[in-house]
Amino acid sequence: MSSNTLKVRIVNHSGHALPQYATEASAGMDIRACIDSPIVVAPGQRVFVPTGLFIELPVGFEAQIRPRSGLAAKHGITVLNTPGTIDADYRGEIKVILINLSQETFTIENGERIAQMVVARHEKVEWQTAENLSDTERGAGGFGHTGKN
Repeated sequence: MSSNTLKVRIVNHSGHALPQYATEASAGMDIRACIDSPIVVAPGQRVFVPTGLFIELPVGFEAQIRPRSGLAAKHGITVLNTPGTIDADYRGEIKVILINLSQETFTIENGERIAQMVVARHEKVEWQTAENLSDTERGAGGFGHTGKN
């Protein structure tokens, strides 16, 4: 086990395996649908998909819910509010908001891998008001300011 392993309490009402990493270097863990019957998602439709998972993150950490690249590329299914954030003080069931961006209906089955979860450390910000900011090469250049595709 790696020295940078974080212990997180989890309640699993799904009947499926706990979220797990596909490879040693994976950042995200696949999470699965926990549903009584298939959910048919029409083109343009969004749905809340329960996972049966409840977690207790330590303060200073968040869990991000992100799309699975295979579902997005093959079926146009993605996480609507990506990344969705689960705060350390949330104790409810993890639910995933999926949307069908394809032109075909898609059926979500119980146990299907629907998203991935990344647990990450975050910092609290203490704002320091100022009259100006330091100069950089980029400055105020925004979207597309470099002219590169």
